[in-house]
Amino acid sequence: MSIQIIAAKNWFQQKRFLDLPSLIYEGDPFWVPQLRIEQSGLVGFSFFGHRDPFYIKNSCQAFIAVDGNRTVGRICAILNRGHLERYNDGVGFFGFFECIDSIETAKLLFDTASNWLKKYECKIIRGPINPSLNHTLGLLIDGFNKPPAFMMTYNPQYYENLIEQNGFTKIQDLYAYWGAVSMLPKVNEKLQPICDQIKERTGAKVRAVDTKNFQKDVEQFLTIYNKSLTNTWGFVPMDEVEIKEMAFFLKRLMIPELTTAIELDGEMVGASFALPDYNPRIKAIKGKLFPFGIFKLMRKKEDIKSIRVISTNVLPAFQMMGLGMVLLNAMVPKILENKITDAEFSWVLESNTFSRGSLEKGGAIRTKTYRVYDKQI
Repeated sequence: MSIQIIAAKNWFQQKRFLDLPSLIYEGDPFWVPQLRIEQSGLVGFSFFGHRDPFYIKNSCQAFIAVDGNRTVGRICAILNRGHLERYNDGVGFFGFFECIDSIETAKLLFDTASNWLKKYECKIIRGPINPSLNHTLGLLIDGFNKPPAFMMTYNPQYYENLIEQNGFTKIQDLYAYWGAVSMLPKVNEKLQPICDQIKERTGAKVRAVDTKNFQKDVEQFLTIYNKSLTNTWGFVPMDEVEIKEMAFFLKRLMIPELTTAIELDGEMVGASFALPDYNPRIKAIKGKLFPFGIFKLMRKKEDIKSIRVISTNVLPAFQMMGLGMVLLNAMVPKILENKITDAEFSWVLESNTFSRGSLEKGGAIRTKTYRVYDKQI
């Protein structure tokens, strides 16, 4: 085997980078392709005329491993300047990793990404992060018996061996929890009196997203998300351009009835939102929005009965008042009205014992584990 590592710089090389997953996962019943236009932007390509605003400040380089005419692996080395400014820890990142079952091929990819990061004086390589904690991350190491939820990662089981045999060690695990809607009435019965007391004591008011000011409300949700996760492991806040981009994206995916905001004295201090699990539809259109995929994806969003609860956040000054519980409790009637059948709560950091404990007490079942790795360069 004579493997060559090539920087994916021209159109043909970038296309090979984007095409590889369909070869790696051929015949896998659980794999769901990422929306191609989205992945192109997240990797830093302007392949479809759009580059994610993450790259206004940050940099990356995509590489492919080739064996003759075959593409056998890929990786992206990512320099997150926002992370380095915030933590000053010398950490660079790798993401979008895919590879045949070959430790040697994986080694070439990891070494190439490490050498690229060394040019920027990085001392540690961390991943998989695609390309930041505000996007997708983690290697699936447990829970291969069902497809991933929308905007969650998936990979072959042998990737764990490829990464660990190449000297990477665990730095953090993340969990996905699942719950059937049939559990909710009993949970709600227990929580409702407590939530009523919290609202009475604090004067908190719960409301849905304002559909007349949808963009503004979603941007406010993301601002709260930014501020509330200040002390979360590895978190780097999105800048204003990233918030506007993410809000534009979420506005088209969200169902207003599956959002809640909480206010104190007329000021939004917390928010919770869920998204329909679009993955079965994305799989049906093979990740291609054009020419007709976008209509199949977005048509009658309310017909999707599985959801992913992505975010429940409260501003730091109000986090010890029980408002997060009030937010989640307020979603229960909406979930029942919309005839949702089940929900995934993801992702939850291993180190976030409070959130994990709350979900487990509520009856949610941990179904998937994702791992982030570090290696000294």
